[in-house]
Amino acid sequence: MYKYLLVLLATVALASCGEYQRVLKSNDADYRLDFAKRAFEEKRYTQAATALENVPQVFKGSEKAEDALYLLALSNYENKDYETAGTYFKQYYQRYPKGKHTELSRFYAGYGYYLDSPDSQLDQSGTIKAIQELQGFLDYFPRSDKVSIAQNAIFELQDKLTLKQLENAQLYYNLGTYLGNNYESAVIVARNAIKDYPYSKYKEDLELLILKARYQEARESVDEKKAERYSVVIDEYYSFINNYPDTPNREEADNIFKIASRYVKE
Repeated sequence: MYKYLLVLLATVALASCGEYQRVLKSNDADYRLDFAKRAFEEKRYTQAATALENVPQVFKGSEKAEDALYLLALSNYENKDYETAGTYFKQYYQRYPKGKHTELSRFYAGYGYYLDSPDSQLDQSGTIKAIQELQGFLDYFPRSDKVSIAQNAIFELQDKLTLKQLENAQLYYNLGTYLGNNYESAVIVARNAIKDYPYSKYKEDLELLILKARYQEARESVDEKKAERYSVVIDEYYSFINNYPDTPNREEADNIFKIASRYVKE
C-alpha cells in the first residue's frame, strides 16, 4: 500500500511538472490563469506566480486582469517574496482603488513588509515602508477586521525603530569625550527618539540613558562648569523618578542624585 502511494504521488508530481512546462511555453492567458489558480490551491506558489507573469497585462481592462494581478501578488506573498508581493499589491490598489481585493491588498502590502523587516542593527528603510503601508491601510479601512493586527504590527515596528535609536544613543554614550562631547549627541538622539515614539517600550531606557549621559558630562567637566551641569543632572533625575517611581534602575539613579547633590548648593 505504501509503495502504491509513493508511485501515485510520483505520477501526480510528474504530471503537474509536465503541465507546468506546457504552461510556461503557452501564450494562452486563460490557460495560464486557470493553471495558476489550481497551483495556488495546491500551495505550489512559485509555479502560480511564474505562470501569471504578464497575464494581467494581457487581460488589461477586464475583470480577469484584476483577479490575475491580485493572485500574482498573493502567490508571491505566500512564497515569502514579500518585496515582490508588495510591489504587485501596491499596483493592484493603485489601479483598482475600489476593487474587490483592495482592502486585503493594502493590508498584505504592509504586513508583508512587516514580516520582511530587518533586525534593528540593519538599515530600517524597509521598516519605515511597512509602517507607511500599514498606516495607509488603517486610514482607508478603519473598520476592517484586521485593524488590530495592523496596529500591533505598527507598534512593533516603531519599537524596532526606537531600539535602533537607543543603540545609536548608546554608541555615542560609550564614545564619551572621544573627539568631542558625545554625551550631548547621545542626549539629542535619545530625546528625538522619545519625541518620535513616545509610547515605545524603550522609553524608560532612553530616559535613563539621558540621565547617565548628563551625569557623565558633568563628571568630566572642568570645575567651573560642574555645578551648572550637576544641576541639570538633578533635574533629569527628578524627571526620571517621577515618570518611573518603581523603576528597577532606582538604585543607580539614586546614586547619581547623591553625587550630583554634593556639587549643587541648596
